[in-house]
Amino acid sequence: MNRLLRNVLLTLVILAPTLSASGALAQERSPVERQKLLDLAFAIGESHALRQVCRGADDQYWRSRMVRLTEVEKADQAFDAQLRDRFNTGFAARQGQFPQCDDDSRRAEQQVARKGQALSAKLSQAMRIRTPPEQAAPDSVADH
Repeated sequence: MNRLLRNVLLTLVILAPTLSASGALAQERSPVERQKLLDLAFAIGESHALRQVCRGADDQYWRSRMVRLTEVEKADQAFDAQLRDRFNTGFAARQGQFPQCDDDSRRAEQQVARKGQALSAKLSQAMRIRTPPEQAAPDSVADH
């Protein structure tokens, strides 16, 4: 896995606990944040398709990350359906565009990874701003 994809994964892994620790549900998000989540779901769908091109249809790496995102968001039924639809749309768009693993599909995968990383960072930043100090993690063990 290249460094960029590892950074995207790290950002997503950091994002999930931040969301659940702050108690932020999708219903509490601003329209701008909800759109960023939809854009992220699309990018994860694209990543899923592009990864499967080179690793095979059995690879469920990005799909499992999408499942985790929907679990953490605890979105209402309508928004959950929108997230899943955007994931599926992103998957279908890239699956049809790149039927084989080659330099073009690898470049597309890196481009999508950069987009996903930027969206994840923006969402994570929004959550850090909204997390009240009493809910933030202590800086050290001495704070206990």
